[in-house]
Amino acid sequence: MFHRTSISFFIIGSLLFYLTGCSSKKEPVHQNGYYHNGIYFGKDLPVNYQKGIIDGCTTSKGTYSKSHMLFNNDQNYNNGWFLGRNRCKHLLVIEEYEENMDK
Repeated sequence: MFHRTSISFFIIGSLLFYLTGCSSKKEPVHQNGYYHNGIYFGKDLPVNYQKGIIDGCTTSKGTYSKSHMLFNNDQNYNNGWFLGRNRCKHLLVIEEYEENMDK
């Protein structure tokens, strides 16, 4: 009887540890990282890459924004613009949902 009870406690304890102790819902904090609209994009990004992220994110939310001169001549801006546009797409869906809920 004692052996059976101790095995049961061990299994239950291991299961609880696995389900609660191994997962974390906290977002990692990245030092020296670049965030825009609450989205982490990386660290040590060049200034034009950050400008591209801002413009791409603005575009993905419905307001077209792009510096054509930088887009055509600066690969950092170009890459940042596409990254911002792709990573911020979900923000448009959230904002549309919130606007519909207010009506």
